[in-house]
Amino acid sequence: MAALCLALLALCLLLPLLLLGGWKRWRRGRAARHVLVVVLGDVGRSPRMQYHALSLGKHGFSVTLLGFCNSKPHDELLQSDRIQIVPLTELQNLAVGPRVLQYGVKVVFQAVHLLCMLMWREPAAYIFLQNPPGLPSIAVCWFVGCLCGSKLVIDWHNYGYSIMGLVHGPNHPLVLLAKWYEKLFGRLSHMNLCVTRAMREDLAENWSITAVTLYDKPAAFFKETPLDLQHELFMKLGRTHAAFRARSDPGDPATERSAFTERDAQSGTVTCLRGRPALLVSSTSWTEDEDFSILLAALEKFEQLTLAGDSLPSLVCVITGKGPLKAHYGRLISQKSFRHVQVCTPWLEAEDYPLLLGSADLGVSLHKSSSGLDLPMKVVDMFGCCLPVCAVNFKCLHELVKHEENGLVFEDSEELAAQLQMLFSKFPDPAGKLSQFRKNLRESEWLRWDESWRRTVLPLLMDT
Repeated sequence: MAALCLALLALCLLLPLLLLGGWKRWRRGRAARHVLVVVLGDVGRSPRMQYHALSLGKHGFSVTLLGFCNSKPHDELLQSDRIQIVPLTELQNLAVGPRVLQYGVKVVFQAVHLLCMLMWREPAAYIFLQNPPGLPSIAVCWFVGCLCGSKLVIDWHNYGYSIMGLVHGPNHPLVLLAKWYEKLFGRLSHMNLCVTRAMREDLAENWSITAVTLYDKPAAFFKETPLDLQHELFMKLGRTHAAFRARSDPGDPATERSAFTERDAQSGTVTCLRGRPALLVSSTSWTEDEDFSILLAALEKFEQLTLAGDSLPSLVCVITGKGPLKAHYGRLISQKSFRHVQVCTPWLEAEDYPLLLGSADLGVSLHKSSSGLDLPMKVVDMFGCCLPVCAVNFKCLHELVKHEENGLVFEDSEELAAQLQMLFSKFPDPAGKLSQFRKNLRESEWLRWDESWRRTVLPLLMDT
């Protein structure tokens, strides 16, 4: 604790010098085609901000992307000569003192550190900021914008105070303070983007903030995976996860087999195995706004139906992601005694995640928005891969998931279990609901992120 206090004191003493140095840089004037993109979170787990950076780069802007570098961003971002990634230092949770003090120290550290990092960057015409998390980044980015003339663009993914409310309760002093802060500084931005029509209306009515809806759209690399790439992915994952390994040895020892596919030793042709398991995928940040006990209860019911003689396949359930509740749900999963269901929870490389979605038979979303105003990006990515989805219902889900058209909406574990039974009955059935949903997704010709961004955001930047 003493060392931390000394570090904070040193930062405070150095701050005037950093401000002076940054001010001298800013006096030279900002670059009209330079943009700062700020994520007070893990860049690799912030796909929308990665897409902003890529789109800005493709349209002639140079981009400095600041954020935590805990996981690898997509290769396209790393290979772009117009994008520079600047890592921010993340202060880990303190183990001493009251929780309020710990949180206060973390906020002060992040504010000072972010201010210093922004001030030593090339002056920018725009600062694109992800919210949440917006405390303290909204205030810091606004202050930097005031000093150098940058225009602050806030991309509202959700409300930070509503996420805090899941942990502390909606009337906790910290939650009320965060709400006041978010409203006050959110109104100081020059432009605002948001993820749904419902959020745009709420921002206008309750926050006096005018925003433009930029729906999440899949990037070009989210698409159906060819069978040969599926096989390579399954063989790769099989080295670390038993669920992907072959249930039996092939007749020819030279034949390469996974749980789902087989590559012929002579011709190199890949085919799907007869009687293969169905592949169900869900992705998560393992936070309070996703209740995975719903999925586990549905899988238990699926197991019971299979044991009772229903015509259902074995099921491999892959849940990807990192987050604070992963260990908790890992313990619950380990307590299950499934015979026809296998559950694994890998963390996938950025390039492997689209391949997995493009190889799966069904996606499941348990995202239940803390505000009721944002949409699960995981479902957007699944639809980009023409992967049908079962999604838990909440206020504005209808803006994305069309019940009985591109997937199904459920309320609880009983309803999800019934949907799994119906969708996987006589699997794989080319005339079944699952195939029809996939056909509908193929025919819908989803607008991709680049085109949506060009139509929606680029004109705003050109006008100003």
